[in-house]
Amino acid sequence: MPWHLVWRNLRAHWVRSLLTFGSVVLAVFLLCVLRGAVFGLTSAVQNAAINRLWVQSAVSLYVDLPLAYQSKIAAVAGVAEVSRFQWFGGEFRDRSDFPAQFGIDADKFLGTFPELTIAAGSYEAFQRNRTGCVMGQDMASELGFKVGDKIPLVGKIFPRSDGGVWDFTIEAIYASKVPTQDMRTLYFHYDYLQKSIEEGAARGAEGVGVYLVSVAPGAEPTQIMADVDALFANGPQRVQTTTEAEFNRMFVSMLGNVPGLLTVIGGAVLFAIAFAVLNTMLMAARERTRDVGIMKALGFRSGTVMGVLLAESLLLCGSAGLVGIGLALFVEREFQSFTARMIPGYEVGLPVIALGLGVAVGVGLLAGLLPGLQLRRLRPVVALRAEV
Repeated sequence: MPWHLVWRNLRAHWVRSLLTFGSVVLAVFLLCVLRGAVFGLTSAVQNAAINRLWVQSAVSLYVDLPLAYQSKIAAVAGVAEVSRFQWFGGEFRDRSDFPAQFGIDADKFLGTFPELTIAAGSYEAFQRNRTGCVMGQDMASELGFKVGDKIPLVGKIFPRSDGGVWDFTIEAIYASKVPTQDMRTLYFHYDYLQKSIEEGAARGAEGVGVYLVSVAPGAEPTQIMADVDALFANGPQRVQTTTEAEFNRMFVSMLGNVPGLLTVIGGAVLFAIAFAVLNTMLMAARERTRDVGIMKALGFRSGTVMGVLLAESLLLCGSAGLVGIGLALFVEREFQSFTARMIPGYEVGLPVIALGLGVAVGVGLLAGLLPGLQLRRLRPVVALRAEV
């Protein structure tokens, strides 16, 4: 293979080569970013725990369940633990985009989520302090919080009766062993919320948004789901028990068919760039018709002539693909922070990298193979007579 001809041909029209290179870089970069987002949306469903079930109202997620349901669910065969989760919806310093907050059973939370670890502070201190809270690592990093900081929240769903704020103290910051786990959430004692309402210090509906059920080892989740639903079939509030995967899928579906939309956009970008590169290589092949005739007249084989053009296309697209992947990895952390609220699992992992590189090589192969076959079949006499 005369590699010097490959380099010479790429440099001969360096502006065209540079524009084609940039187009492929942009296409692979966008493809990796979009696939990283799709991975984040679907991984929360695919990697959901199989031993956790969620119990919500059969009417709507926004309808609270009675507090008495906790002990009844705990008595169902195969249930190891039942924890309360209550959406709080507070605002911090007029920030309507402040991350989510949930009231939880502090003595059960960390054991229910073994994938979580404490990165700073003490979970025991959180358990002892009724007004304490534990915060996700990404949330703390983004907003500049640290252990010991006070967080005043204005209750919108559960306002204080005196018009004041809810004061929480950060006792611990949690991290996750898996990328799909949300690390932008604040958790506090559900008992603090409940007692404040019971004592008249706060206003709001009594009840629990959802119950989290931990399945005992060896128990059948499907049977537990059926038993819990049947237990409250006659009320006072009917429930719907789902797996964690289905529970996560419900939130993804609230965004619409975003994974499908992102896939279509990525496919459209790929389709356009493939034709652009193919057009570039067809122009290059036409311009070299007479050169190809000379090469064949000098004894170069048809396969070598085709290989030069194919190598040029693969080199151009392959190197551009590597640069596009590198850019996607370079901005991965920034995209994770930007999309953390809606897509906590955004990641440019090995499957995405393999896809990006495969697409770049595939486009290069397609764009070089078709015009290369034309040059392979070209007769030297016809090539020498051609007018370019």
